[in-house]
Amino acid sequence: MQEAGLIMYLKPSVPMHISNNISKRLAKAFTPLGITDWNSLFWVVHPGGQKILDGMENELKLDKEKLMAARHVLAEYGNIGSGSVFLIMDEMVKRSKGKATTGEGAEFGVLLPCIETSVLRAIQIPN
Repeated sequence: MQEAGLIMYLKPSVPMHISNNISKRLAKAFTPLGITDWNSLFWVVHPGGQKILDGMENELKLDKEKLMAARHVLAEYGNIGSGSVFLIMDEMVKRSKGKATTGEGAEFGVLLPCIETSVLRAIQIPN
């Protein structure tokens, strides 16, 4: 902690570790629900950095729009720590206008705030 705020440094190996383990984490969380298509989910991902988002996108073969809310928050605010997931959820709701659910139209989503993995279920948006 410094006068300017919290200063964080990520080891250069962090994006590789995330990319190497993300498929296993998601399979453990979503296989019991019968979900194996990562593009069928909405994504609330802590934007630790561009390389982390790029690595996840490449490893999981995600469509470009899947991480757009996280990329937007990273571009606007930088890596602001755990609080970024709330900004991403807010951005997700904004991007869901005119779609069936608060999860950009998808029923289920993934929350990756840091180390843990959570399954999210979107709510229907009334017409």
